[in-house]
Amino acid sequence: MTQARPRISKAVIPAAGLGTRFLPATKATPKEMLPVVDKPAIQYVVEEAVAAGLPDVLMVTGRNKRPLEDHFDRNYELEEQLARKGDENKLARVQESSDLATMHYVRQGDPKGLGHAVLCAEPHVGDQAFAVLLGDDLIDPRDPLLTRMIDVQQRLGGSVVALIEVEPSQIHLYGCAAVKPTGESDVVRVTDLVEKPDTEDAPSNYAVIGRYVLDPAIFSELKQTQPGRGGEIQLTDALRALSQREVEGGPVHGVLFSGRRYDTGDRADYLRAIVRLACEREDLGPDFRSWLRTFVSEEMHS
Repeated sequence: MTQARPRISKAVIPAAGLGTRFLPATKATPKEMLPVVDKPAIQYVVEEAVAAGLPDVLMVTGRNKRPLEDHFDRNYELEEQLARKGDENKLARVQESSDLATMHYVRQGDPKGLGHAVLCAEPHVGDQAFAVLLGDDLIDPRDPLLTRMIDVQQRLGGSVVALIEVEPSQIHLYGCAAVKPTGESDVVRVTDLVEKPDTEDAPSNYAVIGRYVLDPAIFSELKQTQPGRGGEIQLTDALRALSQREVEGGPVHGVLFSGRRYDTGDRADYLRAIVRLACEREDLGPDFRSWLRTFVSEEMHS
């Protein structure tokens, strides 16, 4: 009989990065606050955590990240002004972010990598499994990846990573997983992990993307993990150690994802994400798609 596991309720969102690929826009504004249509990217991520049943969110921040806290806090002056104007629609949208989840914050301090950022969450998470969501990956709510990952972790234990298939020429940009099949078509057992391997050394073309459901044993493993690629403490390296175990924090499984994913960590992909999401909006889509068709047609004939 499968052992009952405590329900997962906490999500961790590392948000201490400098966002150098978006300079000068991110000189004074956190990259997580860059708008995707009319919401900051980070709000999509928090909404995803809440939709998966994780109402307790810890954000791991750094210097110059105060706008993140302000966004998820109340703004009484703005709310009062909108209420006086009778603008109930905008008032509801302003209040939406502050009512989403129970938000907590901790500073990473030294930028020692994703593994170190996750380790900063230990006092808040304790000895329960938890989810980690990276803000550069936006997952379409119609494709509930995180919900599926939590289901797999609750049944099989250990940790779970999200995997996508990429072209072999792109695998050097990601953590890469060696896998073997299980009895489920979208679930694999991870047998090894390599952070950003050279193409010829990659064990597969399965790339790890920014969603994890982690056993608390990850914390003790991270404390023993030496700085790896880039001189940073890599979460991939700690998960690699756990993938070798059957007990005491293992195993590691992967959920194969082929749904809609928007990468906001790259400038060109960020722009594509805005266009895609704007086209699908009921309030913006029809007019925007019409303009886009005209624009593309004119560009092709210019």
